[in-house]
Amino acid sequence: MLKKGELVSFRPDIKVLDCTLRDGGLVNNFFFSDEFVKELYETNIKAGIDYMEFGYKADSEIFDREKFGKWKFCSDDDIREIVGDNDTNLKISVMADVGRTNFKRDITDKADSPVDMIRVATYIHTIPTALEMVEYCNKKGYETTVNIMAISKANDSDLNDALEIIGRSCADTIYLVDSYGSLYPEQMRRLAEKYLEYADKYSKKIGIHAHNNQQLAFANTIETLTMGVSYLDSTVSGMGRGAGNCATELLLGFLKNPKYHITPLLQFIENQIDKMKREGIVWGYDIPYLLTGRMNQHPRDAIQFIADNRSDYANLYRYLYDKDSF
Repeated sequence: MLKKGELVSFRPDIKVLDCTLRDGGLVNNFFFSDEFVKELYETNIKAGIDYMEFGYKADSEIFDREKFGKWKFCSDDDIREIVGDNDTNLKISVMADVGRTNFKRDITDKADSPVDMIRVATYIHTIPTALEMVEYCNKKGYETTVNIMAISKANDSDLNDALEIIGRSCADTIYLVDSYGSLYPEQMRRLAEKYLEYADKYSKKIGIHAHNNQQLAFANTIETLTMGVSYLDSTVSGMGRGAGNCATELLLGFLKNPKYHITPLLQFIENQIDKMKREGIVWGYDIPYLLTGRMNQHPRDAIQFIADNRSDYANLYRYLYDKDSF
């Protein structure tokens, strides 16, 4: 498959989606101040970002509201307090996890909601339920995506079947997700080619969501976009679970579309992100995340290792290696 575009060109089909609140919320249990959220919203508008994801549509019967901030649940009223009528070019998205969202109760008609897009996160084995959610949200009037998680653990046959089934659905966009930050650019290129074949067959768009365990989130994102992937996830300063994500300021610096502006992001980092770091909120590349990424494992062990203030990296590596052997 030929690459689409050169370094000095830009493609108008590219959309940047800021998921700082959603993926970043995983490092502070979504306890963001209204000041932070409002300034991020205004920053995204100034920077020319296309979508802003506010968080999850989590089921309050599964997750205790006392233990999480409101962006774990993303009520329409809470979003509206930030965006008002959102009379801007910035669209609003939320994520709905299969098995963790009461979508028939909590997702209202698009006409009554400030939300524009519902992103459904699923594993391959839960795709039938994901597509039930997508169909429901589509009928309610929303744009929809299917984000297939942990594809680095999937075999080709299962992934092909999944892409075929999603391709025949009413989903607008299919996301290539490197959940464990384990994939390299060459692997991402081959996966992007596969996803784009189904996109061409069924007139879908393809997105990319990368994690930075091996410091490849940015590289993997721009590798796939040159192949034709058009929906690009990023977070300000890479803020996200564990090693974090592709940094928006890096991405906008690479894109050549003049509608994107990096200066508002730099101001937001100065005003808000640096303050969060001084307050002790931790994310970003570290040796434990490198090891879970290299071993293609969920970062939970690395997260706990760091929380325990451990530095016996060789022991962690041996533990992960032994765990992977069973």
